[in-house]
Amino acid sequence: MSGHPDWRSPRGVLVLGASTPVGARLCRALLEDEALRAVMAVGLEPRERVGLPEDARLSYHRVDLTRERPVHDLLFGTARDLGVDVMVHLALHRANDFGDRVHVQNVESLRWLLSLSERHPTLRRLVFRSHAEVYRVERGLPSLVTEDHPLELSADAPQWVRDRVEADLLACSRMGMMAGLELAVLRCAEVLAPNEGSQLHDYLRAPVCLRSAGFDPMLNVLTPEDATEALRLAVYAGGVQGLFNIPGADTLPLSTCIRLSGRLDMPVPGPLLAPVYEARRRLRGAQFSYRINRGRFHFAAVLDGTEARRRLGYEPRHRVDWPSGR
Repeated sequence: MSGHPDWRSPRGVLVLGASTPVGARLCRALLEDEALRAVMAVGLEPRERVGLPEDARLSYHRVDLTRERPVHDLLFGTARDLGVDVMVHLALHRANDFGDRVHVQNVESLRWLLSLSERHPTLRRLVFRSHAEVYRVERGLPSLVTEDHPLELSADAPQWVRDRVEADLLACSRMGMMAGLELAVLRCAEVLAPNEGSQLHDYLRAPVCLRSAGFDPMLNVLTPEDATEALRLAVYAGGVQGLFNIPGADTLPLSTCIRLSGRLDMPVPGPLLAPVYEARRRLRGAQFSYRINRGRFHFAAVLDGTEARRRLGYEPRHRVDWPSGR
């Protein structure tokens, strides 16, 4: 769908983070457009581990986004030669990754990409996948979250959140300021699926799910199918810039998520949760951190998708395939 009469359909799309489940899905969805000349998939893993289809228009590139020179060569080499005009950035680290190198991939690589894209001869659109975790969740704030909701700017927030907020603000600050380059930032609800870095998915894997007694917040979760469709629509929404919340079709209490996952729901005193889940993380290699999720495990925060529906044509259509519903 084009939002501007002079905006042609894309000729080529570069997908950073194509080795993620949603990234690989997006590559497959893009290839369904027979008019698309090229899809450049970028990841660190070997191609055979990513599960990408065989298609003459698809190329796979192993590039370390924490190194500025390979990023430059990717854009001004193959991407330029193929006439790639849309870039989709999905390559952010997961919640429990931390350190300087992680920050470089989460934030500094986006800074390089924005700078390089502004003077690139063929790129004209960048779609950045941000996350709902950039929003502040606390008592007294609205439970229906619009795009102007306060962000989580606390210095005490974990690096995972701070990096996402910094990257989000970096992209938003350049919106409308870059000659010839459009920016669309998609703040996506949590994708509840394996290998997507979902904190909630890891939490629901435990046989017994502890939650703070007296609290049962409403959660909104996104399926890989709907996340992929939102990104695809943003790729084709030429002439449409802006910030868009991307909610999922499932909005339900935490206790219902636990029940539908076939787990035992056990309310306990709140102060016990952080040390118990920290011990689980250390002893079993789990990803879930109660400290990271404290706000949304007490107070509701559901994305309002009005802007995405109105300007991108996005509407969530796929519900989570809960184990107990099979």
